[in-house]
Amino acid sequence: MKYLQNPFGYERILKKDDLGSGKKQKGARAADWKYTLKRIWQVVDEQRSLLVLVFMMVLVSSVLSLTGPFLVGRIIDHYVVPGEYDGMINLILVLIVVYCILSISLFLQNYWMIGIAQATIYRMRTGVFAKLMHLPVTYFDKRQHGELMSRATNDIETLSSTLNSAFIQVVSSVLTLTGTVLVMLYLSPLLTVLTMIIIPLMFMAMRWITRRTGRLFKEQQAAIGALNGMIEETISGQRIVKAFSQEQQVIEEFEEKSGRLRTVGFWALSYSGYIPKVMNALNNMSFAIVAGIGGLLALNGYVTIGTIVIFTEYARQFTRPLNDLANQFNTVLSAIAGAERVFAILDEPAEEDKGVRDIKLQGAVTFRQVYFKYNPEAEKDTLSDINFAIQPGQTVALVGPTGAGKTTIMQLLARFYDVRSGTVEFDGRNVQTIARETLRSQMAFVLQDPFLFEASVFDNIRYGKLDATDDEIIEAAKKANAHDFIMKLPEGYKTVLSADGGEISQGQKQLLSIARALVADPVVLLLDEATSSIDTVTEMKIQEALEVLMEGRTSFVIAHRLNTVRNADVVLVMQQGQLVESGMQEELIARGGIYASMLRAGKDIDALLDR
Repeated sequence: MKYLQNPFGYERILKKDDLGSGKKQKGARAADWKYTLKRIWQVVDEQRSLLVLVFMMVLVSSVLSLTGPFLVGRIIDHYVVPGEYDGMINLILVLIVVYCILSISLFLQNYWMIGIAQATIYRMRTGVFAKLMHLPVTYFDKRQHGELMSRATNDIETLSSTLNSAFIQVVSSVLTLTGTVLVMLYLSPLLTVLTMIIIPLMFMAMRWITRRTGRLFKEQQAAIGALNGMIEETISGQRIVKAFSQEQQVIEEFEEKSGRLRTVGFWALSYSGYIPKVMNALNNMSFAIVAGIGGLLALNGYVTIGTIVIFTEYARQFTRPLNDLANQFNTVLSAIAGAERVFAILDEPAEEDKGVRDIKLQGAVTFRQVYFKYNPEAEKDTLSDINFAIQPGQTVALVGPTGAGKTTIMQLLARFYDVRSGTVEFDGRNVQTIARETLRSQMAFVLQDPFLFEASVFDNIRYGKLDATDDEIIEAAKKANAHDFIMKLPEGYKTVLSADGGEISQGQKQLLSIARALVADPVVLLLDEATSSIDTVTEMKIQEALEVLMEGRTSFVIAHRLNTVRNADVVLVMQQGQLVESGMQEELIARGGIYASMLRAGKDIDALLDR
């Protein structure tokens, strides 16, 4: 055993070579199911002590399931056929005890296996969620959120169902098959060989079916993820759908994705549905062979009647585990497909958080020859040769049309992305040498579209500082001009808001967002113009709250209105990813450039620069 950091955030795992790096090696494509099963086993193996108990109970139940028919045969041969009933009662009592112990062992193995499965799924679900929290922003940029949700819920739940039943079935079937064959060979090698005639037929049928179902079940899980992604996206954007009267288009798109899932699911289940039918047919064939030929052997005195009874039961018992495995095969294939998608998340490289942690920012910010683009393969940079220096406590207004690069500068400041070349510095230190957690813990964000959680007002504001007291939260709300409207809510600060605060206005959500930032007491503020879509009265309240919030802090404000710019110490004018003007407002006015033209026009900045 080695003690490393594993994908689930726990320390105790198998050595790295056993766990696998998560990268497919040459030839791995044909053996993906083996690779995935190996990784599932490594997770389940954490419950080793309970697994041993389950295995013991499975062993006991397998032995007893073989003992029952054997005793029945002996009762027939020694008591029923000779007509001697003395001692038969004792053997029948032994048979009753055998089946009672068998029932207890079956109960215990299922009870313990459910505990193992739930503990394993809990670890995987927790691990996936923890991994999602530590993945870089770029990972979420490229994927539907609903599809990721499907992996963390549907795929893991499918694996849970499989672990609850399939593990015991596999172990029990292997033990039962082995024991059955040994006892059958002991009783009659000839009948044993006749019983096994079905095995080649069974493997031929299974091979034909599994070559088709494996791919189909994988596509089915992917189709479920895509459908869930669309549902989540559509529900989240319901206002836009209705605003543009796109209900019919969305319904048609849903029908298309749902239709694909129906088609893939139909063929996956159709092919896999052949398995129990084929197994039942082979089972009946085996029973007919044993009963027919066994009867002839009994008539000629080669075997006893009891042996024939034992063999017919064992013939069924021989094919029953195979039939059980075949019936479980559909679930196992679906679970493996889901597990592959889950492990794909766990194998994603987490956002590195190396760098200095014990550091207090002062608020000086410098960009030196910064170049950046979101897509490394894109021909043109999103930002090109950006240079500026900001002193602690200054307010910086970022102005420019949509797509000019204002938000990108914010993203680089928070290290949601890293520069392609050049450096971003805080207090003269390259931002890449500062741990992300340390950097972001000294920042606060007030976005144009604030996000609230389904929690109380207290908890929504406390999100900025989890150890904040109720008094600190109330004080922050007062400074943010939010206290009055909060007190008018049904339960004041204890009022539980719905997801994203649907029952309060946009302006009120913005005030709560400002209160959250105030509680955080940041050194650097990143503000996406909070008043761009607010009425005049609410704008005045928000503006007052922002002035309190920005006091003494380095603030970067994406400005859409000249009001905000007039209060700034430094103005950065962006166009097409370049910094075209920068400086104090008086300097920019004196130059008579773009910024001066904006002031003369007296219109919103976006409208002017978009010309």
